[in-house]
Amino acid sequence: MFDGSRAFGSFAVPDTAKAREFYGGTLGLDVRPVEGMEEEGLVQIGLGDGRAILVYPKPDHVPATYTVLNLVVDDIGAVVDELARRGVRTLRYEGFDQDEKGIAHGTPSVAWFTDPAGNVVSVIQEA
Repeated sequence: MFDGSRAFGSFAVPDTAKAREFYGGTLGLDVRPVEGMEEEGLVQIGLGDGRAILVYPKPDHVPATYTVLNLVVDDIGAVVDELARRGVRTLRYEGFDQDEKGIAHGTPSVAWFTDPAGNVVSVIQEA
């Protein structure tokens, strides 16, 4: 019934220009306008293998109370250090035993932070 190979995720932000700067500039991801939708402000975050997440503007945006994007990394400690160097601060959650960097070690290890719109993003190191 559905073609899962063409499925994609999406989330909202109040300002896609700020999202482009954060996801592209700060995080170093491939962020570009959606072809033919530049005036509407739609952008996509490339995730490799032709996959992308759609980011769309929503003026009355309310940040998600859950993680909107999980980024898998090979060395979570090094990534969290680099994010801190770039001004990104990790979040702390009750119920998780997080180290001084904000990393919850386990299977997988994870650290959370927010984008400029307040949406929660994580970095995850699989076992």
